[in-house]
Amino acid sequence: MTSLFDPIQAGELRLPNRIAMAPLTRNRAPQALPNDIMVTYYAQRASAGLLISEGTAISHQGQGYAHVPGLYGSEQLDGWKRVTDAVHKAGGRIVTQLWHVGRVSHTSLQPEGQAPVGPSPVAAKSKTYVINEDSGKGQFVPTSAPRALAQQELPAIVHSFAVAARNAVETAGFDGVELHGANGYLLDQFLKTGANQRDDDYGGSIENRARLLLECTRAAADAVGGGRVGIRLSPVTPANDIADADPQPLFEYVVRQLAPLGLAYIHIIEGSTGGPRELPDRPFDYAALKSAYREAGGQGAWMVNNGYDRDMALRAVESGHADIVAFGKAFISNPDLVHRLRDDLPLNPWNSSLFYGGGAEGYTDYPFARQA
Repeated sequence: MTSLFDPIQAGELRLPNRIAMAPLTRNRAPQALPNDIMVTYYAQRASAGLLISEGTAISHQGQGYAHVPGLYGSEQLDGWKRVTDAVHKAGGRIVTQLWHVGRVSHTSLQPEGQAPVGPSPVAAKSKTYVINEDSGKGQFVPTSAPRALAQQELPAIVHSFAVAARNAVETAGFDGVELHGANGYLLDQFLKTGANQRDDDYGGSIENRARLLLECTRAAADAVGGGRVGIRLSPVTPANDIADADPQPLFEYVVRQLAPLGLAYIHIIEGSTGGPRELPDRPFDYAALKSAYREAGGQGAWMVNNGYDRDMALRAVESGHADIVAFGKAFISNPDLVHRLRDDLPLNPWNSSLFYGGGAEGYTDYPFARQA
């Protein structure tokens, strides 16, 4: 019987166990530059089968929160190289999450104070994290109204994903990349009817709404090889004011189109991101989604996420529901989570007031089990 602690081959990624650290925005990268404290943070967690970095902007336009890192400048790549070197020295594997936030941004974070972009000029009833100029402290504020991307701008978006993927692997030393196609950010905005009101080749039908996500994924796969690419999807999460009128056929179409690309993994958020796993008003058949991918020839590892504890994760892998289980908050407060799960040790509680912004407190100072 397959165990959560068994190794797995995910595309080109050889993982020593089936526990992934989910991407976790922590807002500790001033000027969008990875820094020394991030080197320590990721290296501490290198025993994960796979580390997925926090969302990392592929361009200045793709930036949506203060103090999150980017991949579009040489200093950013140099900073990330120190992170990946430290993770590899500690025996780990790390991919970066390629992020374009789309409409989930604020004018103060955009080039020259411009409006954020999206598929349509529909504002997200959501908030983002900015630095208060008077106090110098972080705060959450409503997102700014977006402008619609013109169709002739979309090839540049696709190109940005490809360039970021290539830079991540060839320059910054990541083992691969994960496209952020979830949680109401740009690629998810194009997918879903709640944000996409276009009437051109990127709006209307399922095929049109999925076009940008598929183009970006193919471009990243062409840049670094499909076996070093994963993608994150969230069929029904309401995060960042996103919704689709009929997500089951939409996402089954998406995974069937992804199947021939030879991806390393498909990363599925089950239910509401960071919230309920079951949404009565948004039913979804995740087993049917996985079957659609496999029936279309998809061989990538199937990664699941959202509210998994030890027992749930063990059952998910043993039953074949999942190949890999991603943990989020538990990795924040337990850098040695793999050890704790394997030996069934108590977990450190997390301090949610220290999730976003700050320094070492609530970031690199959580104790290892052997220290405790």
